[in-house]
Amino acid sequence: MRAVLLDKVASVTLNCGLRRDARLGDIYPCIEGDVIAVRVLTSKANYNALELATGRMSTIKQGDILAGALGHRNALQGYEGRIPAKLKTGDTINLLNLGGVLGECISYSPLVGAPHECEVIGAVLDFPTLGSRRGVPANIASKAPSLDTGLDLKGVPVIAVIGTCMNSGKTEACLTIVQQLVRRGMRVAGAKATGVSLRRDVLAMEDAGATKTLVFTDFGVVTTQRSNAPGLTRTMLNALATDKPDVLILELGDGLLGNYGVDAILNEADIRGAMTAVVLAATDPVGAWGGLELLKLRHSLTPTLITGPATDNGAGTEVIERETGIPCINARHNPAALANELMKTLEKTLVN
Repeated sequence: MRAVLLDKVASVTLNCGLRRDARLGDIYPCIEGDVIAVRVLTSKANYNALELATGRMSTIKQGDILAGALGHRNALQGYEGRIPAKLKTGDTINLLNLGGVLGECISYSPLVGAPHECEVIGAVLDFPTLGSRRGVPANIASKAPSLDTGLDLKGVPVIAVIGTCMNSGKTEACLTIVQQLVRRGMRVAGAKATGVSLRRDVLAMEDAGATKTLVFTDFGVVTTQRSNAPGLTRTMLNALATDKPDVLILELGDGLLGNYGVDAILNEADIRGAMTAVVLAATDPVGAWGGLELLKLRHSLTPTLITGPATDNGAGTEVIERETGIPCINARHNPAALANELMKTLEKTLVN
């Protein structure tokens, strides 16, 4: 066991409550969520920030010693990476996302360039027994509760925001919905159910007025997948419904055909049945049409409205509405109109 002073503590490790003066060991179970201390070996002009446990974004510098957690990623416009089968002190691994997820990069998008390379300097130790000097490898799931198998929303309606892929306007739509409904005097809570660990989106929901938010990392998960996404969704919705907000906003990160479990969530009848309204965010008209077809044919869902870059101007909006018959409302340009359309659906639910 040896001591190290961490320059940065990534947000993915928040569950562990790490201090900057960490203790390290050389045993690496290589399990998702294992907390690892690394030294950054490279410098980058883009995609060079780290979300800290405080929620702040910090620029990564060559030589920084930071704590992150092992996980995998499958990002179309980012990095594809996996958890290494084995590790030893001195090995090189990659930083796979802004939240501090670490792993072996397999491929990457030219939009972000090659990932940071990092030298493994030790497994961060946890000391679960008070007063003991024997540490065990820290893991963000070590104190996480079990996931719920049933859904009880106590009558609280849910607005689900689903995208055709990453960067399709989901978060922008969520923030618009939260802000507009709060302005109408409603108490709004929000959750992000799928993706790779990053608190930025739910923190932005709070900034927009959400009373309470949850992200899957709160339950010890670095990267969601089909096996855990439905349970995470039920658990977050149940927890948020306990406070009886007027409405819950559920963001499903990534896209309908991604590997993070969106399809598994939508395959569950109880979760689908809890969705009072569905907002589809799309990057282009073909994506909007394809997203609608996927939702209808595979999941028996019809979006309440379509938003995202595909609706940035009339060129896309007119085509989509003509081909789908679904209202298209841009979250940036027409926030009040978007909220008004959703309120119609919410009011019908309240009347029934």
